[in-house]
Amino acid sequence: MPRFTTIAVFAATLALWWLASRLGWVSAFLLPGPGTVAETIAELIASGELLRHTLVSLRRVALGYLFAIAFAVPLALLFVLSRRLRALFEPLLEFLRQIPPLALMPLLMLWLGIGETQKVGIIILSCFFPIFLGVRGGFDSVDRKLIDVGTVCGFSRPEIMLRIVLPSALPAIVVGLRIGLGYSWRALVGAELIASSAGLGYMIVDAENLARTDIVLAGILVIGVLGLLADHLLRLAIRRSAPWLSGDLEMARA
Repeated sequence: MPRFTTIAVFAATLALWWLASRLGWVSAFLLPGPGTVAETIAELIASGELLRHTLVSLRRVALGYLFAIAFAVPLALLFVLSRRLRALFEPLLEFLRQIPPLALMPLLMLWLGIGETQKVGIIILSCFFPIFLGVRGGFDSVDRKLIDVGTVCGFSRPEIMLRIVLPSALPAIVVGLRIGLGYSWRALVGAELIASSAGLGYMIVDAENLARTDIVLAGILVIGVLGLLADHLLRLAIRRSAPWLSGDLEMARA
């Protein structure tokens, strides 16, 4: 039933889009019909342009997301293990968390240049804090009584970590990972706005300059589909490795 409802919602949205274009509710220049956009996507696929831009964007998102995990998880664990470190650096991190990553783009261009490093850096900054807060919040929320029970049962420290602490923290960690993945796609277009010659964001901005609304919509649709697919694969991997977390996966939809 939920799957049928989802298909019905998408079909209704597509029908409303078709009607708005067909009946002239919105100018065809501003909102080309679904058929026109589908033809544009077919042309971009046939020319190989869509595949080229998609592969470039996928590489940037993957690198940014993986680097964000590599930075966020160890730092969150250090904050959990060391109250002194947390007291020293938490105000600075909270200050940085309030700054939109795109506001740091000029600095990143000066520090990192206008190549791939700057673009990946924007994506790292965008998805770092959701992952960091998810990991830190997960470990902070572990019930101390469970650890005491493990100690009474004779568990060693590594066993307590693997059998009690980590399973208890996983729901919040999963939420952070899913939100971070979504933020990486949101940052993609911004990362490709300046000094870029490839990528879906570049394709959208270039199409805007050429007044090709059909290509703009095609790029938006491709990013949406890729984001949904990436989130689905992440949820599938989590369900396979930790089936008991299936219910907690829906918490990240907010």
